Amino acid sequence: MRPLVFGFVVVPHFSLIALSACVDPLRLANQVLDRAAYQSVLLSVEGGLVHSSDGIAVMSQHSLAQAPVLDVVFVIGPNPIPKRGLRPLALWLKKQAAQGVPLAGIDTGAYLMAQAGLLDGYRSTIHWEDHEALAEQFPKVIVTQHFFEVDRDRYTCSGGVAPLDLMTYLLTQPPGNRQLANEVANLLIAERRSLTDVQTVSIIHQYRVTHAVAIEVLRLMEANVAEPLTIAELAQFAGVSLRSLQRLFKQQFERSAERLYLDIRLAQARILVQRSDKSVREIALRTGFASPSHLTARYTPRYGASPQKDREKRSQGLASTERFLS
Repeated sequence: MRPLVFGFVVVPHFSLIALSACVDPLRLANQVLDRAAYQSVLLSVEGGLVHSSDGIAVMSQHSLAQAPVLDVVFVIGPNPIPKRGLRPLALWLKKQAAQGVPLAGIDTGAYLMAQAGLLDGYRSTIHWEDHEALAEQFPKVIVTQHFFEVDRDRYTCSGGVAPLDLMTYLLTQPPGNRQLANEVANLLIAERRSLTDVQTVSIIHQYRVTHAVAIEVLRLMEANVAEPLTIAELAQFAGVSLRSLQRLFKQQFERSAERLYLDIRLAQARILVQRSDKSVREIALRTGFASPSHLTARYTPRYGASPQKDREKRSQGLASTERFLS
């Protein structure tokens, strides 16, 4: 039997770890099976060297125009997401879709597929930072917060090391099976996650919080960003005194409850600044600040630039990416 040919399209500033997390499971599957059941082919729009977001360049094997016959196409997305310069990729992906080739978007690759209209009516996921942008700009896409999605002939995943989960899932399908997927996961020392697992970005998990009161208060903070509660209200809801709550947060986080609550709101504000076109006024309202100037006064010392400057810096990064693609 001929091997299944997986084509991986790398876009300038693609995620190197995401590419590796896609390719290595296929290599290990061949090792376990002791035959070449899967083949990886590296593609780029023009061919030649392509720089990852780390600055490390990889040599693609073919341009899109010279691509061999492929059984699956993966788009390894860039960061930041370019707004222009992707028409040749979009046209090529549409041609592959018309030929019945399954398409996969890794990290922001899902966004690029949505731009080409190839995710309309499909379930899709993306990294949590870009979740809102994908949902708002492409209302025909059913956006979830899962680590990966498999919906008919469209596969998407959230990036980072989540491609391991997508790839081990795909290895359960012929010519693979569940045993093959488990053996590959064991070789990668990776715990397999399912289609129903969701991306966890809560500060509770970032800090590995186990204290019941702290968990309750943090959940309340994260659920009340637009209209913040007072620390006294948080203590009351958690059933502890204000002094006990303040002491707990100093012990657990080496920060006051007020400071941590502010950091949660600022982190959400920065996602909106960098990943949406919303005005600073609207962002301020969405994150519980009285005015744009109030947000700016808190945002600037935290991130070293005002919301406007921070957005401009990101736009410059986008322009740099688009120059690579044009």
